[in-house]
Amino acid sequence: MFENLSLLTLQHYWWIIVSLLGSALVFLMFVQGGQTLIYTLGKNDKERTMLVNSLGRKWEFTFTTLVTFGGAFFASFPLFYATSFGGAYWVWMIILLAFVIQAVSYEFRSKAGNFLGAKVYEGFLFINGLFGTVLIGTAVATFFTGSQFSLNDLNQVNWEGPARGLEAALNIRNIALGFSVFFLARILAILYFMNNIDNDAIFIRSRKHLWINTIPFLIAFLFFLTMLLVKDGFAVDPDSKMVSMEKYKYLHNLLEMPVILVMLLIGVAGVLFGIIRALIKKTTIGIWFTGPGTILTVLALFLIAGFNNTAFYPSTFDLQSSLTIENASSSKFTLTVMSYVSLLVPVVVAYIWYAWRSMNRKQITQEELSKEDHVY
Repeated sequence: MFENLSLLTLQHYWWIIVSLLGSALVFLMFVQGGQTLIYTLGKNDKERTMLVNSLGRKWEFTFTTLVTFGGAFFASFPLFYATSFGGAYWVWMIILLAFVIQAVSYEFRSKAGNFLGAKVYEGFLFINGLFGTVLIGTAVATFFTGSQFSLNDLNQVNWEGPARGLEAALNIRNIALGFSVFFLARILAILYFMNNIDNDAIFIRSRKHLWINTIPFLIAFLFFLTMLLVKDGFAVDPDSKMVSMEKYKYLHNLLEMPVILVMLLIGVAGVLFGIIRALIKKTTIGIWFTGPGTILTVLALFLIAGFNNTAFYPSTFDLQSSLTIENASSSKFTLTVMSYVSLLVPVVVAYIWYAWRSMNRKQITQEELSKEDHVY
């Protein structure tokens, strides 16, 4: 089946797979968002324990999706992996460290003999929630703004400048997407807490802070989206494969790919509807609109970054070193074999859904935690 597809079709197929994983990761980062709200929504030890345990039952989904996303990117587009991780390694090292201390915190926060104390590990969780979201959002924004690197004839990367990726934080458009992800993760976490925790005090505080986080999210995201649609983009000539700047490239991508435009509009509408419904009505189902809306919105952004003859990882130092889904991909044989493996994805998704529903069948209460053998 897959062996009969052209290399270009396989490259597009795997960009969709990677984009779906990236979209799911952004949704699941509600765990990181929730970690930054532990002391905001929890005013005593019992409430904070409820919040941490609500997140603790899901943090492995986020971590596993991050690893899978990175692995799929490495296998399907290895030149991107080599360029970004080999050049902008300070950014990725900080992200990795942030996720390592997250795993340690959930494991040892409530362990007997914890000499550091629960507050130290809660501080680690906050650090993971802040840097994990902002830096990943900032890194993804470079798909549209570019990075300062060049490749030689052997595809060895030469990163221009000593900051090794941290210079991305000096671009306001990158930071706008970084903080969009940060505040969106907090919004998703608030909606998740409203759905998952049976506690009136936490529910009331959650609705209040939903307003507080929605306003900066809308400002940051609308700024990024507006700047994206009016900026010059990195276009690839389909014949010569030369990269050049094109006015309104990403706007053109949306208009020339109406399915993706509709996906973006539905996604944004879903995000807003879930938020508005939770603000106006005392409801717990906002997460079921904002969550899928997040996935569709992020998926649309990934697709306009790589499809329609666009460089998905552009170089602002040397345009011709920019990476596309054609020049950065694995061989046809590798993509074909991986495509057969990808047929197992629906099975994995079904298992995750089953596990999620099983854990969320009942809301978390203080009485339930008092009977639990394992408490985070």
